[in-house]
Amino acid sequence: MVLGNCLIAQSGGPTAAINATLAGVYSAAKENKNIEIVYGGLNGIEGIMKEKLVDLSKILEKDDNLSLLSTTPSSFLGSCRYKLKAPEQAKDEYKKIFEVFEKFNIKYFFYIGGNDSMDTVLRLKQYQQEHNHGVTVIGVPKTIDNDLYEVDHTPGFGSAAKYIATTVKEIAADTAVYDMDSIIVVEVMGRNAGWLTLSAGLARDSKGKCLADLIYLPEVPFSYDKLMADIRKVMETKRQVVIVVSEGIKFKDGSFIAESKVKDMFGHGQLGGAAKNVEAKIKEALGVKTRSVEINVLQRCAAHYLSKTDIDESFLMGRMGVKLAEEGKNGVMVGSVRKDGSAYSLEIGCGDIENIANKEKKVPESYLNSDKNGLAQPAYDYLEPLVMGEVEVKTEKGIPVHLSIRDFI
Repeated sequence: MVLGNCLIAQSGGPTAAINATLAGVYSAAKENKNIEIVYGGLNGIEGIMKEKLVDLSKILEKDDNLSLLSTTPSSFLGSCRYKLKAPEQAKDEYKKIFEVFEKFNIKYFFYIGGNDSMDTVLRLKQYQQEHNHGVTVIGVPKTIDNDLYEVDHTPGFGSAAKYIATTVKEIAADTAVYDMDSIIVVEVMGRNAGWLTLSAGLARDSKGKCLADLIYLPEVPFSYDKLMADIRKVMETKRQVVIVVSEGIKFKDGSFIAESKVKDMFGHGQLGGAAKNVEAKIKEALGVKTRSVEINVLQRCAAHYLSKTDIDESFLMGRMGVKLAEEGKNGVMVGSVRKDGSAYSLEIGCGDIENIANKEKKVPESYLNSDKNGLAQPAYDYLEPLVMGEVEVKTEKGIPVHLSIRDFI
């Protein structure tokens, strides 16, 4: 390793574990004798181009701020959804980024994010290969969507899955109190991959029966006719039905059942309203009292009931980013593989960013039951270890305490 400074930034949607990853990168970087100053970049690659850098040691070496950071939800450094164009289309942007790297003597850049962030890592790798810049670029995964390649599961997913399963269990308890026919439709995030929606299947009663009666993922073409048939079948044996749908459920022709025409920088139309649409169709077709609930952003930063497995692994994934830099790796993302055996164990390594960026890992068909509206045993085997354990969260006057960058800049 060459002597120099490192820069850590966060990008994309926030999670309950992304700051645990930041804490992991920071702690390993501070231990490295070749890294002098550990900078944090505010608001991702967009903020870096504006030279919005802070010396993290002035914040995280005070009191117990590093441990508090690990249980603080959302992106401590702020985030962005900025899409870098190809180097030949945005020469000035790339020039500016590497000018900032040179100005602050940045030799190691760690970018924590999901799919779109890994596209940024890929583009930076390609640019510096062409221009011989001596900056090591490492991607560190995060996304509640759990759709990145080369990782068994992404940091942030376990805590979000734990929150969703808990919320669905509480919704089922709420709707079960009345002696009447009723249906509740719960909408969970997930555009093209249904991992989060799948996690609703972890909500079970004392006998192990799934409390989410019907679960619909983006991977399976959605049909209102099938939905009504599924509901009628469930109502043959129970009066209160809990349905969980992904925001990204789509018809056979590939069109989403609810998508805004307004596009973001990455060309994605905003999703939301799937549950509301399903609610209206059920009322029209069956005449049963129906209510919809859109969990929306609540699932992203729910840190009051964290998965200890998720937080511990997120921290280790961050530390691995620095280890990869020490080993001379460049243009890679921290990855993981689940070890074989009955006991859960994870091996953390890396994957080439070119095999990861702009790809989506979908829920395997084997994880679904024969009717494609619920979980099969392999899904439980995969999900259960990821939500295990609880984290003690620091509170003040009964409310969680969070570390905020606004208190230091």
